[in-house]
Amino acid sequence: MAALQSLAFASPVSHYFQQPRSFPGSVSWAVQRFAKSAFNGQSLHLSHPQLASVRWKTARFITMMVKPTIQFIQGTDEQTIPDVRLTKSRDGTNGVAIFTFDQPSVFDSSGELGDITGFYMIDEEGVLQSVDVSAKYVNGKPSRIEAKYVMRSPRDWDRFMRFMERYANANGLQFVKS
Repeated sequence: MAALQSLAFASPVSHYFQQPRSFPGSVSWAVQRFAKSAFNGQSLHLSHPQLASVRWKTARFITMMVKPTIQFIQGTDEQTIPDVRLTKSRDGTNGVAIFTFDQPSVFDSSGELGDITGFYMIDEEGVLQSVDVSAKYVNGKPSRIEAKYVMRSPRDWDRFMRFMERYANANGLQFVKS
């Protein structure tokens, strides 16, 4: 009996099913005594009308909570907290963010993991990136990285500020207007 019932639900059963009835938190299907199946063209005979209940979870959006990070080599988070300077045009149409990292951790692992490929700011909305990255050397050794991110529209500016708010909250930073 259980095998026949599972076959009835596993195979494409024709319109002999009644329309679904909705109950809070579930959807139910009533199986009639006689159900026609496309499984080998045979009909399935059920001795008693069975009620099969299928519970549907309410559709929910899942928000991925990604810790905001900065990377120079994709997949490797930068541990050093940068000094960030912002400039914005008077009309608000564009702006520049300059990140300065003193003794960044990427210098410790770049030999093992590869070269610096860019500047990546990653959060739950996605990735902001720039290739305007330069290293400063003292006595032949790298000591500082400066990365520049250019915002060319108010939309870019707003997106950057959302990233910075998340990054600041995750790293205990605050905005100081000068």
